[in-house]
Amino acid sequence: MAHLRTDALPRLPSDVARPLYPREALQAGIVHLGVGAFHRAHIAVVNEAALHASGDLRWGTVGVSLRAADTRNALRPQAGLYTLALRDAGEDGRARESLQVIGNLLDVLVAPEDPHAVLERIAHPDTRIVSLTITEKGYHHNAATGALRLDDADIAHDLAHPGAPRTMPGFVVHAMNLRRNRGLAPVTLLSCDNLPANGDTLRGVVGAFAEQVDAGLHDWIETACTFPNSMVDRIVPRTTDADRARISGRLGVEDAWPVVGEPFLEWVVQDRFANGRPEWSVGGARFVEHAEPFERLKLRMVNGSHSALAYLGAMAGLRTVDRAMAQPALRAYVDALMREEIAPTLPEMRGIDLDGYRARLLQRFSNPALQHQTKQIAMDGSQKLPQRLLGTVRDRLRAGQSIDRLALAVAAWVHYLRGTDETGASHEIQDPLSAALAERLAQANAAGSVHDRVALFTGFAPVFGELGGETRFVAAVARHVGRLEAAGVLATLAGSA
Repeated sequence: MAHLRTDALPRLPSDVARPLYPREALQAGIVHLGVGAFHRAHIAVVNEAALHASGDLRWGTVGVSLRAADTRNALRPQAGLYTLALRDAGEDGRARESLQVIGNLLDVLVAPEDPHAVLERIAHPDTRIVSLTITEKGYHHNAATGALRLDDADIAHDLAHPGAPRTMPGFVVHAMNLRRNRGLAPVTLLSCDNLPANGDTLRGVVGAFAEQVDAGLHDWIETACTFPNSMVDRIVPRTTDADRARISGRLGVEDAWPVVGEPFLEWVVQDRFANGRPEWSVGGARFVEHAEPFERLKLRMVNGSHSALAYLGAMAGLRTVDRAMAQPALRAYVDALMREEIAPTLPEMRGIDLDGYRARLLQRFSNPALQHQTKQIAMDGSQKLPQRLLGTVRDRLRAGQSIDRLALAVAAWVHYLRGTDETGASHEIQDPLSAALAERLAQANAAGSVHDRVALFTGFAPVFGELGGETRFVAAVARHVGRLEAAGVLATLAGSA
């Protein structure tokens, strides 16, 4: 089978959407760090709609992989073209799928192979926006405090080697230094990661790194560049070999790396851009003055409940989110978690009906066509829990309110870290702090009672901060850890109903 390439576009089936603009005229106005599945199924799709609607061809994208070459290797032979498959189920329960070939990704650079090329691309006169989906761990910050970890070995390397950085702060700051020295315009630095005040967080780590390089550079970045806060939402499971085969079969050509997503998409962005922006609103983006309420809504309702569902489901041996949601006890728990403990911590938002939002979210989680793996969501818990669950815990404790269901979600993560689920199947703990967590867990397991074990484990400040000294929190988590260890997930949920 021939590969998906530009010359194959006219021969695709009529029901497959495709680029309608002249790709050869695209300029690379956007550099995107972290060109993974989420970017290609969300931000790039909104950008595609803007290109079609506006005809402004300054906004093509060059992607950057900060680690592996697999995306570059798959997409470069396809001239950056790839297919988005949106999947859901009809009223009869059968899977439905619509296909669109996305064309605005012009190239993918692999940072470890050629860091100089990445620096030069960010410092190119055409570049106006540097956007990021690098996950929480890519910020090299303390998840509990948000501060850049200056003791991180890769950060130390980047400070000493400005021409060959390894990290996002290193690439951004050293490239901004090139732009400043060359008299080029500033850029917008746009975080699209699941972090509270993600733009402010990005400003903080970039500013802390820049201070170590040059005070004048720090001031230029702070005053000339902008760091909009944003909220992104679309469920994007990992692409499987079955997805590749099915999609390639429908196309009639081979797509080495398509992406799969749900039809739902949301993107809320502070309208603070230093050097222009695409007309993303035509693709579903919402430009606002303040994004924080939307960020909190998404982090707590969507991501917080998703993590709770993933850890409980994975430990019960339920491999996909829809299978977990098919368990009445798990569905009822997630519903009650959102309704009774998360929603009351959210501000009133004009146009947002929280009951309707919750109902739609339960429907999204139940989508059987996505086959979203619980173990994919369970990755990087040390980076995710502070943002997704622990902020809600703090708010509830300050208000003197119950944290019973939130504590069960935290306990499920502790339970998951033992590395074996309730069916006896083992799973790898994929987390940037996996070694430190394993050491802490081993120390805790030698402590005696469940309460003492949990107290020692939750004293791990990089994740829990001051919560490790909060007796109500420790007691609630310990109670649920004991129940999970003794009875398992489903029996614990039944007893909590």
